[in-house]
Parts: sequence; structure tokens; C-alpha cells
Amino acid sequence: MPELRRIYWTRVGLRLLFTAVTLWLFGSAIFSLLPRAAPSASPAPSSATEVFRGMADDVLAAVILPGATAVVLIIAAAVINARDVRRRDPVRRFTRQQRRAGMARAGGVCEMETGFGRRCSRAAEHGDHFYPWSKGGSTSLQNFVAACSRCNRAKGARIPSPGQQMRLERRRRTCVPLDAAVAVGERQPLP
Repeated sequence: MPELRRIYWTRVGLRLLFTAVTLWLFGSAIFSLLPRAAPSASPAPSSATEVFRGMADDVLAAVILPGATAVVLIIAAAVINARDVRRRDPVRRFTRQQRRAGMARAGGVCEMETGFGRRCSRAAEHGDHFYPWSKGGSTSLQNFVAACSRCNRAKGARIPSPGQQMRLERRRRTCVPLDAAVAVGERQPLP
């Protein structure tokens, strides 16, 4: 759980930072174009070329810092994505034995959440990677979650929150034998 929590909040933080930097970048560019009171000592530009050159210089000066910050965030996201690709399990599909065991553990009912953290009541049709395969999730019974088609599509390749993991493990404790594993989510180690 601590690893999932760290991964989840790192990605959420990167997304929020990138959104803030994008707003900062566009805001800086727009505010640099707003008219300012011209100092009385400087002469007015004589041609349209000089006006546009002055505007371009103002915009460039205003977006250097947010632009550099955006580049750093893009590089960080690319490094994280490259590590996810290296983590991918060479086997993507669950075996028949894993599917049977996972569906039996779920009682044939979807294990995903609907509103307010409640368990979905529809019949399970798919075996989903709780921690997405595309983000380094392993193809193992621990990472197997029985899901209906609607919940499977809704989850997509998003990393579930630590709260979702905790609630799923708590729900599993109520329906699996005491000696069975209830842990959910497993990530491939880096090669």
C-alpha cells in the first residue's frame, strides 16, 4: 500500500503541477500583451514591425521561466513513462487458472466500486489488472480484479487511489476464507 500511495500521489501531483504551469505560461503570455503606460521619455515605435518585435520580446521574456518549468515537468513525465514501459509484464493476459481463481474469489460479481465506495452488483465478465498493466502492473492473481464491462471501461488504465485499494481489500476480507490472500495490486520490479 505505501508504494501505491506514493505512485498515485506523485502522478496526481505531477498532473496538478503541469496544469498550474500551463495556466502560468498562458497567463504570462496574455498579461505581457496587455497595454502598459508608456514612459514619457521613450519614443513611440515608428513601424508595425517594431511594434510586433516589441510584443514578441515582451512575450518571450514573460514565458521563459514557466516554459522552462514545463519542459522540466515533461521530462519528468517521460522518465516515469519510460520506467513504466520497462516494468511491463511480458505476459499481458491472465491464464485460465488465474481467471477461474479470481472469479471464484469474487463470487462471480464485479469487485469494482460504484458510487460512495459500494461494491458493484453486476456480474463479472472481465479480469482486470487492478494496477494497470500499461503502468507496470503484473499479470498475477494478486493484481486480478473481477469486473463487469461498465466498470472495466470506466477504470481504463488509471491507477486506483490508495483509498480504493483499501476498500477493495476490506471487501475481500468479508467474502474470502481467512487463509486466502486479500492483498490487491502488484507491480512488476524494474529489470
